[in-house]
Amino acid sequence: MPELTLILMRHAKSDQSSGEADIDRELNPRGRRQAPEAGRWLAVNIDGIDLAVVSPAYRARETWNLASAELDERPLAWFDRRVYNASVTDLLDVVHELPETARSVVMVGHNPGIEELVSLLTNGSMPMSTAAIAVLGSEDAWSSAGESWAVLRAAEKPQA
Repeated sequence: MPELTLILMRHAKSDQSSGEADIDRELNPRGRRQAPEAGRWLAVNIDGIDLAVVSPAYRARETWNLASAELDERPLAWFDRRVYNASVTDLLDVVHELPETARSVVMVGHNPGIEELVSLLTNGSMPMSTAAIAVLGSEDAWSSAGESWAVLRAAEKPQA
């Protein structure tokens, strides 16, 4: 089986001072700079993405919209409520259900779940600050994802 690539990305910096409901918070100016920078990194370092699974939170959707605009081809995007403020168990359930036809998937979500998922799948530790990207590779099926399932292949933290 060819290697699967799971790209875990935390949403860019959001505006916490707006008084909006958490799910409706927008990116702040820094976040609007971080997201396209993350997309440019993906365009250079990832050889195609088959599917994006994105939290329905406005800041996550805005992050993906700005990042994916930098790609040569935008992949199909699923907005999955289970990714919003999800636990590591919830995120793992989403990974288990990824279609086998998708060889490279990006998931845009929130901490602490995204950081905990990187830790679980790689048996390592990587801080996932805003707009951080962790690229994981695995020889095993999505349905078998669990502890030490993947290897950390690359990481990026847009500074913008």
